[in-house]
Formats: sequence, structure tokens, C-alpha cells
Amino acid sequence: MTTIGFIRHGVTAWNKEGRAQGTTDVPLDDEGILMAERVAERMEKEQWDIIYTSHLIRAKRTAEIIAEKQPSIDFRVDKRLGEIGGGIIEGTTENERVAKWGTNWREQEMGFEKEEVIISRGMSFIEDIKKAHQGKKILVVSHGGFLARILYALIPDGEFSKDIGNTSLTIVELQDEANHCHLFNCMKHLEKREV
Repeated sequence: MTTIGFIRHGVTAWNKEGRAQGTTDVPLDDEGILMAERVAERMEKEQWDIIYTSHLIRAKRTAEIIAEKQPSIDFRVDKRLGEIGGGIIEGTTENERVAKWGTNWREQEMGFEKEEVIISRGMSFIEDIKKAHQGKKILVVSHGGFLARILYALIPDGEFSKDIGNTSLTIVELQDEANHCHLFNCMKHLEKREV
């Protein structure tokens, strides 16, 4: 059995502005760095073997902050963990999209990464993890849209109704018969002090 702790990156200025980020390399803002430090303090109390991260700076910096608290952890970057490609809407807000393409913009060809491609790269990563790290505890730092889809692929009957929160922790045990989610979208590390 392999355990994966999925963590979404800290907040960015574009998150706050409601801008679609996708594959655009937007850095953490000051609040995002504080959030990453809080989740790092939380994870420091637990033993994890390896941390994998998306190559995009908002996730990679979050992972680096976590890894700084666990100097013995193995650190790896994997492009398969990048956010979903948002095509031509990247960098825009909902109001800007409606103004430019109309209220039915979601029904138009915007160059989004295809669902089957997202799931394929995500599950390819998961299969590699299962083979290479049997019985290990793996942290994965990635992005909200990508993580939501991977969780549904891993646990099709799961009821993951909420958006994935910035620096939230979700823990899944990968098992032969059925995967189990033991913790979903937990952000208790942000509750103690205001960010």
C-alpha cells in the first residue's frame, strides 16, 4: 500500500483576481508563501519519504518550503503534475471572458487541454508511483483543477463536492481493490492564525 498526500499550492495574485492560471507560470504572492509555511509546519510533524511537485513555480515553491522542514526528504519535479492547460482563457477573469467571447464561452473552442489527456498523464504518474514506491508515503504538490480530476479518477465513487483549497491536504491510500481517501481538502493548518 502506498500513501499519497496531495497538496495544492499556496495562493497567487491571479487566484485572488479570479484569473485562469492554467500553465501560465504565476508565482506565489506573500500570502501564498505564508500559507506554504503553515502547511510545511504541519507536514513537519509527519514522516514522508518523497515529495513530487509540478514544475510550475507556484507549486514548486510550495514544495520547496515544505521540503525545507524535512531535509532528508527526496525532492523530485514531474511535469505530469502541471495544471490543466487553459488555452486562450489563461490570464483572463470571468468578466473578461464574457466581454470577449460572450456568456457561452465555455461551449466554444478555447484550446483547453483535453480531459482524456489530463487523466492519462495523471494516472501515468500514479502508476509509476505505485511501482516505484510501494509502501512509501509520498507528498504530491500540484494544482486545484488537476488534483480534482485525479481524485475522481482514483476514487470514482467519492463525493468530492468542494473546490480544492490552497495548501489543503488530501490523503489517499492506493490499494489493489479500491483506493481510500482518509482526509479530504483539510486546511486546519490555516485556522490557528490569520494568514
